[in-house]
Amino acid sequence: MEANRRDEPAGWVKANEDEGQRSGEAVIVQFNVRDFLDRAESAYPEHQAVIDEPDQPASSWGTLTFAEMAGRARAQAAGLDALGVEPGERVAMVSHNSARLLTAFSGVCGWGRTLVPINFRLAPAEVSYIVKHSGASVLLVDPELEDALADITVPHRFVIGADSDPILYPSGVDPRPWGGDEEATATINYTSGTTARPKGVQLTHRNCWVNASVFGWHAQVSDRDVYLHTLPMFHANGWGMPWATTGMACPQVVLRKVDGTEILHRVERHGVTLLCAAPAVVNAVLDALPTWEGPVPGRDKTRIIVAGAPPPSRTIERIEAELGWEFIQIYGLTETAPLLTINRQRAEWDDLSSGERARKLTRAGAPALGTELSISADGEILARSNTIMEGYWQQPEATETAMADGWFHTGDGGFLDDERHLQILDRKKDVIITGGENVSSIEVEDAIFSLAGVAEVAVIGVPHDTWGEMVTALVVTNDGVTITEENVLIHCRTLLAGYKCPKQVEFRDQLPRTATGKLQKFQLRAPYWEGFERQVN
Repeated sequence: MEANRRDEPAGWVKANEDEGQRSGEAVIVQFNVRDFLDRAESAYPEHQAVIDEPDQPASSWGTLTFAEMAGRARAQAAGLDALGVEPGERVAMVSHNSARLLTAFSGVCGWGRTLVPINFRLAPAEVSYIVKHSGASVLLVDPELEDALADITVPHRFVIGADSDPILYPSGVDPRPWGGDEEATATINYTSGTTARPKGVQLTHRNCWVNASVFGWHAQVSDRDVYLHTLPMFHANGWGMPWATTGMACPQVVLRKVDGTEILHRVERHGVTLLCAAPAVVNAVLDALPTWEGPVPGRDKTRIIVAGAPPPSRTIERIEAELGWEFIQIYGLTETAPLLTINRQRAEWDDLSSGERARKLTRAGAPALGTELSISADGEILARSNTIMEGYWQQPEATETAMADGWFHTGDGGFLDDERHLQILDRKKDVIITGGENVSSIEVEDAIFSLAGVAEVAVIGVPHDTWGEMVTALVVTNDGVTITEENVLIHCRTLLAGYKCPKQVEFRDQLPRTATGKLQKFQLRAPYWEGFERQVN
């Protein structure tokens, strides 16, 4: 039996031509991330789908309806057909938030290709590694990054904009149908972890479909919402919200660059009711309030979903009191598509003080629908869910380690409290989360160690009010060598994305090690984290 008929209208069931009734076989439709746009086009064709960023180097697409957005997605699939890009091939895209990137989540993935959304903040060498490691045959580049990425070669390379649109989105051509396979890889998302090189997380159509649906359900997304893309779309596929909001026909407002005041303007101008953000973005909005004139936009209407690191309870109180927005927290990883837990105000908390509610909301939350959590003997958070990745692209050993014993090993330490809410205590992986971005301390150490005169280096995260954690380098120099903080920073900027570079450098005579020579980072972290209940911020 054919798995799916993507060339037929949604909901189509083939009749038994001989008997005038359905076949006796079960009707099983494979999940396809394009289902969300198909549904919006079918039920809400003339509704606003996307309001593109007006201030960008590429020509803006302006405002599109869902019928127009779906037409662009089909055109993109037809364009890839014309280039000879087959299902299963990788299409890499390095872009700020844009309507073109939003459309690619359907136009690339929906016809069987694999989208590789790449962090635009990465250094050229890092982007080059990802493009080569993923084996991408197509590379789409934001005009702002054209010169920096000029040396990266692939069979098909385009700078996003009006000049390439006729090739990438040809008019009057239908794409070849794709039968559909929910176990096919929809996206490969590269994430920093415990190794110097990022790993490619393979998320299937099933992973992405279930994540978007469950996330949308928990967040109560509906066609009455207006969504603001403050979260980078490359980051775990915008956590899956591009699909969830599309399926419920929410107008989506594209924001290219984060600015607290501009976020407030967009909320006011477009009636935004929903956005996702890292803690640093929350702080930017709160910092913009003192100079804001007039009523706070979105009061009692807008909800903000935060992940990356739990904000302090005082910040949560300020969101409720000063913004009047609902605060929702989730926890997850790129490898889990990402939703594992969600923490949202409950009816039984209504009579609590704002401080008591905020303290409850600092927890990572209760397991999302379909997610099972366990805590290992050594305190590591383990997870099972339909959102768990297929594996790490071309890294079977790393996949086997992460999936040992039938559970996904998060690398985070925590516990389930009396209310079965997850609390994060520490991070077993050597990862720093700064401004919502993962930074591999090993990768930063490797960069610093390549500077002549460095004998030893340890990179740790220390608490920071704005960024959550600040990348800090502790350096030991060779005898007789003088290195300054500025020397280290300039060197790092040539090798790493700006957010990965240390924000402070301290010089030490020696670094603590075990008898076997293993670096004791917990001793290095301890003075900075004194007074904190957990070693994540």
